[in-house]
Amino acid sequence: MDDASPNGGPVNDAPPGGGPVDDASPDGGPAGAAGAPPAAELLSRTALGTFRLNGQFLAVAEELARPAGLTAARWQVLGAVLREPLPVAGIARAMGITRQSVQRVADLLVAAGLAEYRPNPAHRRAKLLAPTDAGRAAIARITPGHREFAERLREALGGAARFEQVMTDLERLSRALDTLTGGRPEQGRG
Repeated sequence: MDDASPNGGPVNDAPPGGGPVDDASPDGGPAGAAGAPPAAELLSRTALGTFRLNGQFLAVAEELARPAGLTAARWQVLGAVLREPLPVAGIARAMGITRQSVQRVADLLVAAGLAEYRPNPAHRRAKLLAPTDAGRAAIARITPGHREFAERLREALGGAARFEQVMTDLERLSRALDTLTGGRPEQGRG
């Protein structure tokens, strides 16, 4: 078996049902007090859960974006510049993916007339990406379905407070990973 999953992440050697990967704690000793799972198991389960969530969110995004003639990737990039035009590198940083991936999608949006490049007063060569009226109209067609799905998800999670806690926990996890990795997207990601 390869040592990477199809998503490029670590393979979880745990048996189905989430059994321990090993019996050592993060410091190499026995598992934590009161049977707490070792850090390696927690990392593997968190990574695999995140990969699954990514796939689930992308499937939902594809479904929501389809009636507007967009893909999930085009919706993501176009959505990133709705409030203000941004350079491709800024969009990539905010999304945590490579600049090359964003550049490819941005070029497709421009070719489709959904976005345009504008001069960047702060950097002559790094143009700003901005939505066109057609791009804003496409996003507006997604909004009702997005709102309805968000309300259903909020209820499935047990209400607004729980939904907000999930969001806060995911943001905290992202900040911790940024701290440990320097906040750079890895080569080949995106």
